Amino acid sequence: MKTHKSLLVIMAASICLISCKKSKYIELEKVKWVLGSWENVTSQGTLTEIWERENDSTFSGISYFLKGTDTLFTEKISLQQRDDQLLYVPTITNQNAGKPVAFAMIAISDKQFVFENPKHDFPQKITYNLIKKDSIVAEISGTENGMAKNETFPLKKMQK
Repeated sequence: MKTHKSLLVIMAASICLISCKKSKYIELEKVKWVLGSWENVTSQGTLTEIWERENDSTFSGISYFLKGTDTLFTEKISLQQRDDQLLYVPTITNQNAGKPVAFAMIAISDKQFVFENPKHDFPQKITYNLIKKDSIVAEISGTENGMAKNETFPLKKMQK
């Protein structure tokens, strides 16, 4: 009888720990659909975005644009959950003195996440939409030089 009670206490504690751990990063888990390799091939070049789970609280990504063998653009990105706040943090080599810029989550669902930094020059808003399991659209928007600006980047999931 004593063994059964001990076993029940251990099982209950384990379930609690697992449940607590799962719910701790619930915002990040909502956007796990972004994980994987994504690509858009156009006549102008190829945009690639690759996302991996770094740890329980962070997804890391890299985005680059190639034209032939020339890399025209590279960006390192992280999605970081700090307490209840999810942050989108890009670092672009030749922008912002190579320092990361944080965008705070303003909206999230199972098919979309939106981040904003109204103090950033451009973009001020970054949005990802899940269109289908193998299709997403990333969008940057805001104002630049007093003019509204918006760029969309449709991406297809690359086959492994």
